[in-house]
Amino acid sequence: MKLGALRLAEMALVSSMICAAAAHAADDVVIVYDASGSMWGQIDGTSKIEIARDVLTGLVNDWDKDTNLGLVAYGHRSEGDCTDIETLIAPGPLHKSDFIETVNVIKPVGKTPISAAVQQAAELMSYRDSSSTVVLISDGVETCNADPCALSAELAKQGTNFTAHVVGFDLKEEENANLSCIAENTGGVFVPASNAAELHGALDQVQSAMDLKSVTPEPEPEEPPPPEVTVSGPAQATTGAAFDVSWSKTIDPRDMVAIVPTGADEGTRATYLRTEDRTEGSLKAPAEPGLYEIRYILDVGSKTLATAPIEVVEAEVTVSGPAQATTGAVFDVSWSKTIDPRDMVAIVPTGADEGTRATYLRTEDRTEGSLKAPAEPGLYEIRYILDVGSKTLATAPIEVIEPEISISGPAIVRAETKVDITWSSTINSRDMVAIVPTGADEGTRNIYLRTGDKTKGRLIAPAEPGLYEIRYILDVGRKTLASIPLEVVGADAPLDDGAGLSVPETAGSGETITVTWTGESDSTDQRIALAHKDQPDFSWITVQSVAEEKVIDLTMADEAGLYEVRFLDVSGREVLGRSVVEVK
Repeated sequence: MKLGALRLAEMALVSSMICAAAAHAADDVVIVYDASGSMWGQIDGTSKIEIARDVLTGLVNDWDKDTNLGLVAYGHRSEGDCTDIETLIAPGPLHKSDFIETVNVIKPVGKTPISAAVQQAAELMSYRDSSSTVVLISDGVETCNADPCALSAELAKQGTNFTAHVVGFDLKEEENANLSCIAENTGGVFVPASNAAELHGALDQVQSAMDLKSVTPEPEPEEPPPPEVTVSGPAQATTGAAFDVSWSKTIDPRDMVAIVPTGADEGTRATYLRTEDRTEGSLKAPAEPGLYEIRYILDVGSKTLATAPIEVVEAEVTVSGPAQATTGAVFDVSWSKTIDPRDMVAIVPTGADEGTRATYLRTEDRTEGSLKAPAEPGLYEIRYILDVGSKTLATAPIEVIEPEISISGPAIVRAETKVDITWSSTINSRDMVAIVPTGADEGTRNIYLRTGDKTKGRLIAPAEPGLYEIRYILDVGRKTLASIPLEVVGADAPLDDGAGLSVPETAGSGETITVTWTGESDSTDQRIALAHKDQPDFSWITVQSVAEEKVIDLTMADEAGLYEVRFLDVSGREVLGRSVVEVK
């Protein structure tokens, strides 16, 4: 059975038990919410903090209105501060809209003081004197020199029916054990989740577990007869791959079936699943090949009841891609087969540490996909990386080279007028062409457009006159590949390209003004035109051919407004000069 299907089956079973028992939520619950900086990380293009907000909104909307619900967050106010823990909502009657609004304004910043946050939540509910439940949602392990396993054991010892449920969000396999002990020590549930759907399911399962606890009395202890259980699985499995296991019967729903190294100490669990009320499931093989055994382990005392041998063999995978890619460009990659849908294909610097992912994609059930090349040129490698243990199974070299891009546009424009720009080629459709102040920091965008699949576009000049640059900016790393200078002058400033126009700044309605010029072109068709200021360059109200005397009289329009006198090279399609006249 696949891991995703297994989790769905787990949740369906718990939900059916809830319906049968007509359950209600526990009286006192505090959610401990991870707002450490790592929550800005992305899963399939969406940040983990956005996913968590959406999921919590759905959870709270469905929560029993009689619940006394509180909220403690950590890492949301300052960077590198292990005391950054705040009670945002004290346990009390649930006001759903206020709770959701509070969650939505939390912004990840700092560290992960899990132990101190759980302790604070427990104290809020007077855990020594009354039944209390903590729900911890975290995407990382303790980073503040504390031991959450030891703390949870102490809370369980001192508390009156204290329980902590834990959702491990996008954790690595080895990190799960660092959080699962909190749930284990307090009689709670630990559920890993790697994406939005699994986070929804994980919190549903936690809520169901709380409902069951509130209506299911603790059974009277009794001496069970010695259980007889067998466990079985394949003789071989590939490193990192999921494989099916089965057992003859379930003694207790919280018993475990695990894969551990042959001869591992009693109580070792490594990768495991809870038996619940099934007799089959699936596990993932470890990243390292060798001799292992599948164990059926009692929840009580972690005693092994049955074992079956299994050999884990090295997976044979190849990965390929182009020999070269341009910085910031998308390129195709392929691999010979997929071991597990959560495996990754990544591009990393040559010789990067094991486990480095940088830019990557999940293999899912495909054997091909695409990646974006980094912003910096150099030698890199494409890696096939196991989800289990982040072990590299295959590599292929790739050189990332600097692209040759040129960009062109006008040297001078009036403020807030159109700026037509062209560039030699597009590296990535999400690249940008921008107008920024001269010398602006790398990555500054200000006024910009996405290149799409085009090689030309139009921007509007800034409102403030000054010196600017037109830049071609890579989407990856916000690196500037090409730039040219641009001067922005006042909205009414004359623009001259050799004509030397001299025109009055103002004129009366219908008044005749004198226009002079000093230069001209070799064109045989040169004209002086009067146009509205915003008319296209080669349309006009009136026009006269250029005289040898370099002076003409021009009658202004009757209607007040801004007009422009233009010196045009009609045959060459050039504007050699222009000057604004205000008709009053």
